[in-house]
Amino acid sequence: MTLAIDYAARTDVGLVRSRNEDSGYAGPHLLAVADGMGGHAGGDIASSLVIARLAPLDGDSHGADDALEILARTLAKANASLASAMQKEPELKGMGTTLSALMRCGSTGLALVHIGDSRAFLLRDGAVTQITRDHSFVQSLVDTGRITEEEAEHHPQRSLVTRVLTGAPEDEPDLSIRQARLGDRYLICSDGLSDYVGRDTIAEVLGSGLPPDGTTAKLVDLALRAGAPDNVTVVIGDIVDATSTPASQPIIVGAVADRRREIAAPATLSPAAKAAALRREALGTPDEELDDDPGTPARPWLRWIAVASLVVLAAGAALYAAYDWTRSQYFIGDNGAYVAVYRGIPQDLGPIHLSTLTEVTTIPLTDLPSFERSAVDSTISVADEAEARSRVESLRQTAQACRLQRSLGTACGSGAS
Repeated sequence: MTLAIDYAARTDVGLVRSRNEDSGYAGPHLLAVADGMGGHAGGDIASSLVIARLAPLDGDSHGADDALEILARTLAKANASLASAMQKEPELKGMGTTLSALMRCGSTGLALVHIGDSRAFLLRDGAVTQITRDHSFVQSLVDTGRITEEEAEHHPQRSLVTRVLTGAPEDEPDLSIRQARLGDRYLICSDGLSDYVGRDTIAEVLGSGLPPDGTTAKLVDLALRAGAPDNVTVVIGDIVDATSTPASQPIIVGAVADRRREIAAPATLSPAAKAAALRREALGTPDEELDDDPGTPARPWLRWIAVASLVVLAAGAALYAAYDWTRSQYFIGDNGAYVAVYRGIPQDLGPIHLSTLTEVTTIPLTDLPSFERSAVDSTISVADEAEARSRVESLRQTAQACRLQRSLGTACGSGAS
């Protein structure tokens, strides 16, 4: 019997966030979730870049012998993409992303790659097991016996991750091979689900008999009903008989879908072609410029005059509107040795400062993990003053957790945002 994957994917921005930083992918050979974080509006870019690098792997079947090598090489290139993006755009400094993904290999194999605190679960013979291990501060407390699994589910520092993809060469994911069986059901999710919906409830929904699409809808709905403030992304893959499963197109959701232009291609394109289009889009490859009337000679000087006229007419209004807009913006940065809150934007126009200091907190930068310290250094944009207060409180808790971790003699990890 030839096995196949019947899949579905769904995401929601959550009840608090204004932007989806999760990216999800579900296709005949690949299931993946990346939860972006940190930096100056960089989480969505980080998750998009990584999923875009992985997407072309969905176009082919891979041998079991070299599957892990293929994944490791692809993830190294994805991580290098993050470093390159931050070098080209310094405002992205401090971004990163988790990743949990399953790739088909051989006739019944599944190659698993995992880094961070997104999770993968397996439903087999009525029992649900977690097949990934969180790279988090709270998981280290569980591993050393300081807290129980039950206490970990509600620990205030459960979002403090110790390993994610940040563009650094030392970012090493976990890699392993699993054997799929007919009837298996796999769930990959961001912490927007696992932090707010209990393990027993997740297991009940997975085993309820709903099809993949209905299961993703139910799980996302439960997360929202639980008040999930974070983005929530869910990918389901059922192992089925290939002869009973019609071919379908890959499903792309979240930040990577928001950033794409070419992926809305004709249905006649193969999954490999769609994945390649996704990769070109997420990596920023420009579309070809189209000439509406190729028979008409170009008149660049006329175009220049028209543009210049529009600029002159709009300049005054635009400058006033821009200044007025800056007064409604807030960001978090540093003021010497401490975290601080600013009103405005972190830019100057010559001698004109476009931001003012509103508060210097009591959070020392040295108490933050390097990931969060880098994000503060490059500034963290927030929607309004209320979100600034909420983010400062999160940084305060992260700093407290770091001090505790250091007092236990272990290195402090990075905080997820």
